[in-house]
Amino acid sequence: MKKKKSFDFDKFKEEALSKLKSGEDLLGSDGVLTPLIKEFLEESLDGELDAQLEEDDQPNRRNGKGRKTVKTSLGQVDIKTPRDRASRFTPQLLPKRSKTLGQGLDRQIIALYARGNSYADIRDYLADMYGVEASTATISRITDKILPLLQEWRNRPLEAIYPIVWLDAIHYKVRQDGRVVSKAVYCIIGLNQEGYKELLGLYIGENEGAKFWLQVLTDLHNRGVEDIFIACIDNLAGFADAIESLFPKTEVQLCIVHQIRNSKKYIAWKDVKAFMRDLKKVYQASTKELAERNLDQLEATWGKKYPVVIASWRKNWDRLSNYFQYAQPIRRVIYTTNVIEGFHRQLRKVTKTKGAFTSDEALMKLLYLAQEDITSKWNRPVHNWNQTLSQLSIIFADRLRLDL
Repeated sequence: MKKKKSFDFDKFKEEALSKLKSGEDLLGSDGVLTPLIKEFLEESLDGELDAQLEEDDQPNRRNGKGRKTVKTSLGQVDIKTPRDRASRFTPQLLPKRSKTLGQGLDRQIIALYARGNSYADIRDYLADMYGVEASTATISRITDKILPLLQEWRNRPLEAIYPIVWLDAIHYKVRQDGRVVSKAVYCIIGLNQEGYKELLGLYIGENEGAKFWLQVLTDLHNRGVEDIFIACIDNLAGFADAIESLFPKTEVQLCIVHQIRNSKKYIAWKDVKAFMRDLKKVYQASTKELAERNLDQLEATWGKKYPVVIASWRKNWDRLSNYFQYAQPIRRVIYTTNVIEGFHRQLRKVTKTKGAFTSDEALMKLLYLAQEDITSKWNRPVHNWNQTLSQLSIIFADRLRLDL
């Protein structure tokens, strides 16, 4: 049997973005989304047949492919349909001899799963709205067909240079070996030389730590990343060292907001307002020199009462203060990890109904579909990118590669 040619997701995204920029329609026989619907329908039918063959108590097996033109809400789609030897295959998504998919059903299944609905929820929805009976096992096997696309996405080559990268982790509960454990999902967002945000990868680890971050960074390097100008991170022990071991020229900017939050933990409630007012003069100063004078004054005022807080700012100052060397457009995007924290908030909207995921794969399937929806809106450069790029081209003149 001929092995199905894998869906070139990278090529699809490139072509889709090009079509969108040129003003082409999303819908219709030649629409931007049509190749994705074709892939989903074919993979879904394959998943249904796999499930039925496994449940079949009589001898049966696959028997090649047929062809069918299906009318969907996006227009006509030509697909290959799987066949079984005994002709007992009864697909629920697209019944035999049916050439019309339920109004919006193709998009509904993808959307329902991507929004965090359980298999049982999707089964009930299909039954109520379209009279389609599908077991949760069948839906699970259908969504498993996402995994090859996920793997292609995770292994895709990356650009050589990302001027700015944000790195942070988000945590989820996952069932493992009969118990529920907390796992970290490592997220990396890069800003390319055209000013577009790009999710570079998602990785699952047991707990957030510098050792695993080193594995993540190694994977980025192996996929083609040669240089990062500025890396924005929290103050996880050893994290900055891990970055600098692979990308020695990278400037590490610790998140000011994380540092402020950590400081508040050690300050008495009655002093928080006054301390924060004085601290603001440090991180909002116009120059590094003024910031350091204000830090000296902060220590003179509060050092005896809160020596641990002042010591933390002193210890991390070199990496906390990197942003002072840049003008405001660059400062605004690097002095916090707000970009990636905003991405995490959008992921939580999708996953908030989940108590614990049944496996790492179940978690990654949902996060992959969620990020597809989120990143599809990253279709324009960040604000004031031209001004930012002109500054970067001066500061990193020997490292920036622009086609002029």
